[in-house]
Amino acid sequence: MSYCLNPLCPHPENPSRSDVCLSCGQKLLLCDRYRIMQPLGLEQFSAKFLAIDESLPGRGFCVIKQLRPSTTTPAASQMARQLFQHEAMTLGKIGNHPQVPRLLDYFVANQQFYLCHEYAAGLTLQEEVKQNGSYSEAEVKHFLMENLPVLEYDPSQQLIRRDIKPAHVIRRAQDGKLMLTGFGLVKNQPNQNQANNFSPIALTAYAVGTPGFAPPEQMALRPVYASDIYALGVTCIYLLCAKSPEDLAHNPSTGEMLWQSNVQVSQDFAEVLRKMLQISVCDRYQNVSDIIAALN
Repeated sequence: MSYCLNPLCPHPENPSRSDVCLSCGQKLLLCDRYRIMQPLGLEQFSAKFLAIDESLPGRGFCVIKQLRPSTTTPAASQMARQLFQHEAMTLGKIGNHPQVPRLLDYFVANQQFYLCHEYAAGLTLQEEVKQNGSYSEAEVKHFLMENLPVLEYDPSQQLIRRDIKPAHVIRRAQDGKLMLTGFGLVKNQPNQNQANNFSPIALTAYAVGTPGFAPPEQMALRPVYASDIYALGVTCIYLLCAKSPEDLAHNPSTGEMLWQSNVQVSQDFAEVLRKMLQISVCDRYQNVSDIIAALN
């Protein structure tokens, strides 16, 4: 199938070798290079598609992301464009980390913004849980040990990812390795000079992230490095009990997620999770190395 990228196209599916869309007439080969095969899903500010790069001898698969904000107000469009461009910059800076999709291209076509990155065939952890049920304690510990170093990759950049969740972690089919996706909402932690002159907390103009997985300080526009640790902790709870945060009870006074009765884990591991999920930032783990030491 060749899929039309026109957001207003009434019937975007076309025969596989079509040159133009049979419904709206838009050219189907993006930049005379990328043939869109099928949609992969919608995100907060974009739509993802599986594509083939027909300019390469092997016609390899890749992912095309099209800027497509859910609302079209000028403010929302500007915000989406900034986040989209920042994702391309972030992936470009990270380079060839084996657990992060490699940026392949970034361009404008038909007055639309596009980003192209490496395709990792496999299931997200959300899909895995829906298919196979919850994880054991040992499996969740292995998940943490594999993903914690990715958060600390290139500490000089001090990236706050802001949208860690099961749907953004893919188990690569070819080798079973986990890949972290969803870099559109990444923010840089302020450097020391900024911390001295302003607040030590990274400010952002928009409350971005996934409710339930994002901690209170992030939804209050003040994300910090430890915000990702909270989101990783919520992901662990999801893996252990196969329930989303909104399906779990919360303390009405503090907002704390009441997860303990839904999981069966050792006391030591429960303590690690408890500290990852502290509502107060100062009571939470502040860095990856402390969590790894606790797990060991």
